[in-house]
Amino acid sequence: MFSFPDALRPPTVRVPLTTETFASGFLPPVACYFATAFLVLQPRTQLVRIMLWPITTGLAFRAATSLDMSRRQPKLGIWNFQLHIFMFCIAVRTLEWTVQTKPFIRVPARRLSTNVPKPNSMLDAFDLACNFRGCGWDWSQGLYVPPETHPTSSRLAFAMSALISGLKHSFIFGVAHSAMQSFSPDTFGSVNGGTIFDYSLPPHLRYLRSTIITTLCASLSYSIIQVAYELIVPLGVLLFRQHPDQWPPSFDSPWRTTSVREFWSRRWHQRLRRLFIFLGGYPLSLLFGRAGGVVGAFLASGFIHYLGLVAIDPSAEMWRSLLPFGMMGVGMVIERAVAGNKTGGWIGWIWTMCWLVLWGNMIVDGWARTGFLGGSTVLDSVTPVRQPIERLVRMFDEYLHAC
Repeated sequence: MFSFPDALRPPTVRVPLTTETFASGFLPPVACYFATAFLVLQPRTQLVRIMLWPITTGLAFRAATSLDMSRRQPKLGIWNFQLHIFMFCIAVRTLEWTVQTKPFIRVPARRLSTNVPKPNSMLDAFDLACNFRGCGWDWSQGLYVPPETHPTSSRLAFAMSALISGLKHSFIFGVAHSAMQSFSPDTFGSVNGGTIFDYSLPPHLRYLRSTIITTLCASLSYSIIQVAYELIVPLGVLLFRQHPDQWPPSFDSPWRTTSVREFWSRRWHQRLRRLFIFLGGYPLSLLFGRAGGVVGAFLASGFIHYLGLVAIDPSAEMWRSLLPFGMMGVGMVIERAVAGNKTGGWIGWIWTMCWLVLWGNMIVDGWARTGFLGGSTVLDSVTPVRQPIERLVRMFDEYLHAC
């Protein structure tokens, strides 16, 4: 009788991350991931990739369900959230690379640039594995690359500007995170979790409060992504001698957006764009056309966020992620049907903010209920204005309840 290999068998209890579990649990799927990245750049390797993919997926599933990156500290549950998403990305990206029939090709990272890195199979595989957006690859057709905001006169100037920006966003993250948790330190501001909607307040104040919390959550999401990206730019540009064109900005001033489509396709980060399209956009576009593809990509996004939340709270409800993320896609479909590509100006900005806030409240509430927002990071402890921010938020919250 067929027996599931012990190396792939999902364990019943998570084990803390140690040197041994890192080597036996985390490294194997990552090694398979990089191996597949190398193979997809070589001709006539599809059969090998087909044989390797089930092993990669099994190892990724085992890592996601067996390792405890939080070291049994609920406040550090964000690391298990990241582990789930990363291992799922490994499974989906290697699946896409497995069905690819032709090797990927390097192209200029920017449309008007002539800079194409010299072929190097190992470095190209490393770049492909780490380059989720696809900047500088032929498979990223349609990807919007934001205009550069850092000086490109030299590698050193570029790296130093990115480093300073990363430190600035570290401060912004700490402020936004402290302020958000201070609204309810015993419920959603802690690992216990709870709703962002305070039903002791009248509706208009209740949703004003939840919208402020949602905006703070969007700010800290924006900031932490900037931090994680900009603080490693010096490593890529100075140590690995990569061209600044290979490190374009993650965002394009999302607060200036004047349409839902512009926000999600140009202003917000495009890290997992390709994955969402492959996982949800392509399948549903075959069934329901362009509109199905748009909604399908957002449903894939919602599902991936849900998988991350399950690492923190196994009882997390999937619909709280699928519905609001799916409605972001519906908003894009409605926008195109009503105004075509002419949405803009202050009316477009108001429409966009209303739609984002409406469903953003539900997204953040779903996160809050799992205790996800109550986690802590090293950036919290180094925020110099944490205590004044907490006092200010508590005073404002008391004012709302006194109205």
